[in-house]
Amino acid sequence: MYTINNDCSNEIIIKNSKFICLLKEIYSVSDVEKVLNNAKLEYKDATHYTYAYIIDNNKKFSDDNEPSGTAGSPIMQVLEKNNLNYVLCIVIRYFGGIKLGASGLVRAYSKSISECLKKTNLSKLIKGYNVDISFSYDLSSKIDYLLKDYQIINKTYKDNITYTLNIEKNMLDSLSNINNINIKIIKETLLKK
Repeated sequence: MYTINNDCSNEIIIKNSKFICLLKEIYSVSDVEKVLNNAKLEYKDATHYTYAYIIDNNKKFSDDNEPSGTAGSPIMQVLEKNNLNYVLCIVIRYFGGIKLGASGLVRAYSKSISECLKKTNLSKLIKGYNVDISFSYDLSSKIDYLLKDYQIINKTYKDNITYTLNIEKNMLDSLSNINNINIKIIKETLLKK
């Protein structure tokens, strides 16, 4: 499974219709609506705002008033064919006055996302864990050294120090071997490699 390394966009014109594809890395369903609304504000007066997203087991697509199965489904098929996760694809269409027909629309939407995918690199996703680790202050330099390549999501300083972060299994095992450290696995997750 893969995800995109960076957000990107691409524009193609097919029979006077402009197709603008936006690929966004996204991690929550609640953010989909925000990103979609921002696209509608940025690309005012577009005819259609079709999209598809995959966030773990959550998948959804919309034809946005294009004929059923001609926009959202082809976008989703390209995402699935590329084994992508944590990605939202919006294809914005400005109708150019020439009807493309059902098969023409499928080809246009598929081409739009395929061309956009060429503009980004993909990162492999590996199994990991979202964890809280708690430890005494005297272990802070050792823990900070071990976690120097990780993004710590949250730090709390009370009687002990608690870090919240995402780590892969081998780092989880390394931390588990340290005395006087408490590890709480919040959930399994996928991490960029």
